Amino acid sequence: MLINSFSNSFSTPLRERQKQKDDLIQKNYNHIYAHEMAHKSAGGSFAGAITIERNSDGIPVAGHVPIKMPVLDPKNPQKTIEHANTVIKAAMAPADPSSQDYKVASEAANIKTQAESLQQKSKGSKLNVIV
Repeated sequence: MLINSFSNSFSTPLRERQKQKDDLIQKNYNHIYAHEMAHKSAGGSFAGAITIERNSDGIPVAGHVPIKMPVLDPKNPQKTIEHANTVIKAAMAPADPSSQDYKVASEAANIKTQAESLQQKSKGSKLNVIV
């Protein structure tokens, strides 16, 4: 009987540590997944699959959703503007955007500005004919 209580005194802290680790894994995973899912949902067809990175202990530490950045289309600047708006919305969708999210949004905003400038130039070069 003494041996059982002795072994239980060692296994109880071990179980508690494992439970704490499991709780941390679940908490981190849920937080990271919610963040990345916000990107994916807002990004629509421009967003790729969610990837969650884990450290050597198996604890989730980061996530990623690739998003297709807009490319300036001189023939259709409006399409570029709409694409950029979607990327900006996707980058800023989580409640807690990261510095990388802000960087992506800024890059898309720069492309959008170029497309808007191109759109204004093309509007200015067309003649308005009233029939």
